[in-house]
Amino acid sequence: MPHAPPYRLKHILVASDFSAVASMATRRAADLARTTRGELRLLHVLSTSMLDELRTWLGPDAPWQDRLHQQAQRSLETQARELGQSHQVPVESLVIDGPPVQTATEMVQGWPADLLVVGARGDNPLHHLLIGTTAERLLGNARQPLLLVRTEPATPYRRVLLPLDFSTWSESAITLAQAVAPGAHLVLMHSFSIPFEEKLRFAGVNDDTLGHYREHARRDARDHLYALVDRHSLQPNDFTLCLTEGDAPLHILTTATERDCDLIVIGKHGRQAADELLLGSVTRHVLTEADCDVLVSTHRD
Repeated sequence: MPHAPPYRLKHILVASDFSAVASMATRRAADLARTTRGELRLLHVLSTSMLDELRTWLGPDAPWQDRLHQQAQRSLETQARELGQSHQVPVESLVIDGPPVQTATEMVQGWPADLLVVGARGDNPLHHLLIGTTAERLLGNARQPLLLVRTEPATPYRRVLLPLDFSTWSESAITLAQAVAPGAHLVLMHSFSIPFEEKLRFAGVNDDTLGHYREHARRDARDHLYALVDRHSLQPNDFTLCLTEGDAPLHILTTATERDCDLIVIGKHGRQAADELLLGSVTRHVLTEADCDVLVSTHRD
């Protein structure tokens, strides 16, 4: 199977609420736009639920609404101008009212953006995207990948962890990683297991036989990783293989720390995905618990 064509990041949309973490996300997005010679759009959503609540306190006709919009527009335009000057990239800014998740999704589709960038935390409802069903709504509705920024973008990404389960979702993660982190070292990881090991033990299969199955699973995983390497024409210095056994979410987080990875690129689903609108359990865990930036690939080969 040929690998996916190169992924082009020509339009990058970043959600900003002017918090410190959102500022890290905008700088990372500007770095990516400079690297890929793309365009950047800053989006600030004034939540309609927040505006409705303010109206109950301040009244519907008070001038606070105009002042709020003007202040947000000035702040976003200043941020856009500074990013454009410092990174030498074209930057647009847009302030809009609406439900944050729905608005961000529509903006990603309508521009259309090739990548959505958000900060991990913030003061705006957009930064609760990665908690529970809200994240699933965003990633379920958007066809574009999402980059969650947790760290200061002091340097380009240097080491990227790619947890691969050989599903149609994870295949494209390598191509996306090469677009977002060109020149970075790739850690290609797979967590294997013996299917139905506990049931096999219950059925009386002995340790020697289970050991044979385990070695077979290890070799099969290694062969699949090398097949990926060949399909993507990776050179020996470009990658490191990492095989682990057992709990995939735990191994992903541990490996990212031990290998000093500054980015995890993971598919939206795994092989067991039953519904494309739901976020895979491993992906959800990594998004929530990782210490580094996380990029979710939504492309399915």
